[in-house]
Amino acid sequence: MVSLVAQSPSGLPAQNPKPTKPLLRRSTLSGTIRKREDAGLDSDILSAPCSPVKRPRVTFNPDVEEKVMEEYSPKLRSLESVRGEVKRAIDAHGRGDSEGYDIIKDIFAPRKEDDEREDQGDIRQYLLALSSNAALLNRGCSGLVGAMLACEWMGRDEGFVKAYVQFLGSLASAQGLYVGSVLGMLVGNFSGVRMSSGRLRGYPTVNREQLTSRIHVALKYLLRLIPSASSTLSPIISSKFPSSDDPKKVHVVYIENLTRLTEYAPELKSDIFALITDRLVKIDVQMQVDLDDLDDGVGAAIVQALTLQPTREVDLDGEDSDSDADSVTSDESLDNDSKRIREVQGNVEKMDAILDLLFTIYDPYFSDPHSLEAASMFETLLGHFTHIILPTYHSRHAQFLLFHFAQKAEHLVDQFAGTCVQLAFQSGRPAILRQSSSSYLASFVARGAHVPAHVVRTVFELIGSHLDHIRAENEPTCRGPDLQRYSTFYAMTQALLYIFCFRWRDLLASDEVLDENDDSFPAGDLNWTPGIKDTLSRTIYSKLNPLKICSPPIVSEFAKIARHLRFMYVYSLLETNKRIRLSQFASGRSNGALRDTGNGGNSESWHQLDGYFPFDPYQLPVSRRWVDPDYVQWKGIPGLDGKEDDDESGDEDEDEDVEVEEDTATDEDGDE
Repeated sequence: MVSLVAQSPSGLPAQNPKPTKPLLRRSTLSGTIRKREDAGLDSDILSAPCSPVKRPRVTFNPDVEEKVMEEYSPKLRSLESVRGEVKRAIDAHGRGDSEGYDIIKDIFAPRKEDDEREDQGDIRQYLLALSSNAALLNRGCSGLVGAMLACEWMGRDEGFVKAYVQFLGSLASAQGLYVGSVLGMLVGNFSGVRMSSGRLRGYPTVNREQLTSRIHVALKYLLRLIPSASSTLSPIISSKFPSSDDPKKVHVVYIENLTRLTEYAPELKSDIFALITDRLVKIDVQMQVDLDDLDDGVGAAIVQALTLQPTREVDLDGEDSDSDADSVTSDESLDNDSKRIREVQGNVEKMDAILDLLFTIYDPYFSDPHSLEAASMFETLLGHFTHIILPTYHSRHAQFLLFHFAQKAEHLVDQFAGTCVQLAFQSGRPAILRQSSSSYLASFVARGAHVPAHVVRTVFELIGSHLDHIRAENEPTCRGPDLQRYSTFYAMTQALLYIFCFRWRDLLASDEVLDENDDSFPAGDLNWTPGIKDTLSRTIYSKLNPLKICSPPIVSEFAKIARHLRFMYVYSLLETNKRIRLSQFASGRSNGALRDTGNGGNSESWHQLDGYFPFDPYQLPVSRRWVDPDYVQWKGIPGLDGKEDDDESGDEDEDEDVEVEEDTATDEDGDE
């Protein structure tokens, strides 16, 4: 039998051997318990006492659950242990020893497709530990913070996502220098998340909508935790907005996410809608420039092709594919002209999709046009019109948001028309903005199907009264027609001519009965609203001679209609004007007038107004569904349509984009 008596190093028995045996027993037992508890074992199975002298008989309890013991694994490390490791690694990094720091960075690094390593089982523990030590993540730890912001977090389990969002909050609260980076990372996903982000190895698949929702959950949490973050977020949203060259899908998804953001950050709503309008106008102008650069037939063919095959839905379900037409331009098999056409077609589709989305976004606000919500949103739209749309020359479609929603109720019609009147008549404003305001006013009144007749008459009278004032003030010193000197007068006169061409029926006296089906129409002189004819006569036959300056196609159409309706005969004046050279009266003082684009300063057209009217026929095939019910198409006059007038002026501009007759032809065909 083995002796348990302790001996001294010399081999002699020790003086006091009695405590040795029980001490050894207690030490062995407690050491076994500690090791098993650290390994995650249940201490209940150690309830039987151990004795080296007598071994108890082995029995099996059928109620005890059998477990397979695993080796020690880092997955089972306590949170306190990981916190200590993280703190030590950060402190060492500050002293120049980055070994542990780099190991932690690598834990959060995205795994490459060919990386066979399993996902780090304790990554959540490290995430929680870093949240606890967020105050230590100063500027010197930007590399680690960058790795964490770039990590694959959206596609993991709910517990990890929650912990990650809380980490973002802790980081932004403790270290303000990272607020912009955190917000930028989240907004960077507004252009669309990749489906691969929701297909991480070892985790259930997360669909695109869930991924997007997690981004907004994080943003909402941060904005509530740090209210001042809104001021930081606004410029980030602007800087992350897709460029004009990005495809349709990217723009649509980004705008949808911005709209979703306004639901929980209403303080950003005004900035967000203004940003969308600003970028929309830029795309609109570029699209129009591209169309103008193409041959007229090619541009018309593009619009016609899109009209025949409109695509309302934007594909968001494919695996990061892009079905837009602009993506086809990379095909090397296409020649340069074909690529250019595909590119323009893609831009038209993009503009169409964005506007259709914006009509959809704004429409619920006007479900009750008399509500405070509608009034507030219309004020927002008017602000966009005044500061973004109006100063942009040749905006072609963005303004139709105002055109549509202004006609939701008569008081909104009055409000928009009144804004245009105020801007057109306001002295001190640049002449080019006053001219543009006159064009918007005339075009809205002429083309708005829900603009009441009394509003047409009121606007006509207001413009006429203002023209009388300008004429009386300038006629005594006038030498002859001069666009630079009297640009506002000519712009307002052209507005009256345009309104007359489209809405002459509303300028008749209220007791006038029309029968346009009568073959002899008009059978006699029509009864006009008092003052209408006198106002136009004084204006047209003044020394300022507006019919020489106004756009020739509009003057020609007015002359034909006015003679046919026995309203006014101006062909004698037009013949006289053929002998007048505008260059002899030009003051040489440029004030930015909207002039007809001629071939240089020696061309007569250089001294004439451009026939730009912003609500000319709407060309975008999908979004036009919002506009068509509000739009006045050209209605021919019995006995005049299709007849060539031998007396009309031959000094006409052939530009079909501004010619009233060209518009009437396309209106009747319903293609524009």
